[in-house]
Amino acid sequence: MRHRPQPIYADPGTEPKLPKKIFAHASPTSIGGRSLFEMDDLTAETALAAAAPHDVMRDAAAALEEAGFDILHVWPTTISFAGSPKLFAREFNCKLKAKERPVSRDRSRPDKATFIDCKRTDQSGLIDTTGTRYAGLIEGIAVDEPRFVSQESIAPKTDYWHLNVPGDVSGGCGAARAHRIGLTGQGVRVVMVDTGFEDHPYFAARGYNIRPVEAGPGATAPDKDECGHGTAQAANLLAVAPGVELTMVKMHASNSVAAFNHAVSLSPDVISLSWGGDLAAEPLSAPDKALAAAVAYAVKHGITVVCAAGNGVFGFPAQHPDVIAAGGAYMEPDRRLRASDFSSGFESKVYPGRNVPDVCGLVGMQPTAAYIMLPVPSGSELDRYCSLAGDGTKGGDGWAALSGTSAAAAQIAGVCALVLEANPSLTPAELRDILRRTARDVTEGRGGDATLGRPGMGHPAEVGEDLATGSGLVDAYKAALVAKVNGYGDHYSPFYSIRVGGPRPMPEQPPQAERPSTPSPASPQPAQPAQPVTMFSGTGAAQPPNAWPTSQGMTRMERDLLIKLIIDADLD
Repeated sequence: MRHRPQPIYADPGTEPKLPKKIFAHASPTSIGGRSLFEMDDLTAETALAAAAPHDVMRDAAAALEEAGFDILHVWPTTISFAGSPKLFAREFNCKLKAKERPVSRDRSRPDKATFIDCKRTDQSGLIDTTGTRYAGLIEGIAVDEPRFVSQESIAPKTDYWHLNVPGDVSGGCGAARAHRIGLTGQGVRVVMVDTGFEDHPYFAARGYNIRPVEAGPGATAPDKDECGHGTAQAANLLAVAPGVELTMVKMHASNSVAAFNHAVSLSPDVISLSWGGDLAAEPLSAPDKALAAAVAYAVKHGITVVCAAGNGVFGFPAQHPDVIAAGGAYMEPDRRLRASDFSSGFESKVYPGRNVPDVCGLVGMQPTAAYIMLPVPSGSELDRYCSLAGDGTKGGDGWAALSGTSAAAAQIAGVCALVLEANPSLTPAELRDILRRTARDVTEGRGGDATLGRPGMGHPAEVGEDLATGSGLVDAYKAALVAKVNGYGDHYSPFYSIRVGGPRPMPEQPPQAERPSTPSPASPQPAQPAQPVTMFSGTGAAQPPNAWPTSQGMTRMERDLLIKLIIDADLD
C-alpha cells in the first residue's frame, strides 16, 4: 500500500486538471530588499531578511482578501491563501497549467503527481506579480506542490523480527535509561505536522499529555486520521519522550508551508516532520523556497526542526542546513547495528557541504521495512491495507507494522525533548551537535541503495561519520548527560544534579517511563504496560543521582574532559 495524499492525480492517459481550489503562498516585499524567491541562502542566518514588515504584511493580506481569496494563515515570511483557478488568472494575469511529473514517494516504483505552474515564469511553481496591481506589495507567489509522508511499508506474510512500542523503541534509542534518571520530556512542547491524530486505547492507557489536534490551513476533520500515519508516528515519539506536551497539526498535503507555519505559531520547542519532497539536484522551486524560509525562520527563533531524510529519495526539507535530518539504523535481536538499506543517505547537491542524515532512529530493512508494531486508527488506510498484505494483524484491529525515516524523525524528536529537559538553554545547533557527538557509530551495512536507478545512494557504513547513517544511532542517555554538563564556548548553563522526580508539578496521571518489552513475531496484542527484560536494559541500573559527577566549580577544560569521558564511555 502506498498512501496517496490529497492532491489530484491524473488517471493514466488523461491530461491532468486543475483542482477547484489552489493553495499558494504570497511573499510580501521583504525587509532585506531582495525577493524571497531570488534568495539561495535561506538559512537561520538570513531568515529575518526574508520576512516582511508588519504593515506590508497586513496590507498584502487585505488586498488578497478584498480580491476574493481565502486568507488561511499570515506569517512573517509568507501569507497562505487559496482560490479558484479563474481567480488566480484574473488577479495575476497568469494562466495556470497542471503538469504531471514523475516523483519518487519512497522506495516504491516511480510514480507521478500533478504540479501547477504559471506559463509566464521559468521557476517551478512561481507566479510573478510584475505588471499586476500587487507589484510593489507582493514580490512573488508560490503555488504549493504535493508533499509525501515518508511512507513506510507493510509487513511480510511470514513470521518476522520486529519491535514493540514503547519499550523496544525507547530502549533502542537509549531513552529507557534516561527515563530511569527522571528525564521524560516533562515541560517540553513538541508539535508534529502530519496526517492527524486519532485516539486509541494504546494512548489512553498511558496517560500521555496530548493536546487537541489543530487543523492546518485547508485541512478538515481534525478529530480524524484517515491515513493513520500521524497516529503511528505519535506512538514513536511518545515511546521515547512520554512526558512531553504533544500537539498534532493536521496537514493538507498541498498546503505544507501553511501547516508548518501554523506549527511555528504554537511556539513549540521541537517540530517533527515525517514528510517531504524529492530534490536530487534541481534548483529549489518557489514553494520549496517558501518552505526553506519558513524552516529558517523557525530555527532562527529557537525551534528545533527534525525532518525525515526519506526512503530512497533525496528528502527535502531534510537537506536544509538548519534542521536535524533523520536517517535509519537497524538493530538486530542481539543489538548489533547496521545501516538500514531502506533509508536515504546522500550528499546534497542543493546545499554544498550538507550531508544527510545527521543521526539515525530505528528503521527496518528492505523490502518493506516492517519493523515496529504501531497503533493506528481502526479502519484507517494503514490498518486496512497492512492487514490485507499479511502483516500479522487483522483488519480493523488498529495495529500495523511499519517504520521508515518517518519513524526515525519522530523518535529523534523525542530524544530532542529529553535533552532539552536536561538543558533548556540549548540552541537548535547545539542540540544537533550533542546528538551527533553522542550517537552510537554504525559500521556495517549500506544505506538506501540505487535500485530506482538514481546515483548518489547506497553508501557504505564506516567507522566515524558516513553518508549511510551520519553520526550513527541516537543515544538519548549519553546526549542527556552531555547536555547536563554543557560545555559550549561562551554559551552554557550551570550544571544541575540529575534527579529522579523533582520539583516540577506533575500531571494528575503522569506518563510512565516504561522499560523494554520482549519483541515477538506474533500479531499485536491490546496495549499492555511493558515488562522489563534484558534486550535493551544494559548491564546495570542507573546510579543514584548523587553518584553522578557534578561540574560545579569546574574549569572549562575539566568540563570538556568530563564530556569526552561520557562520550567515550560504554554505558551499555
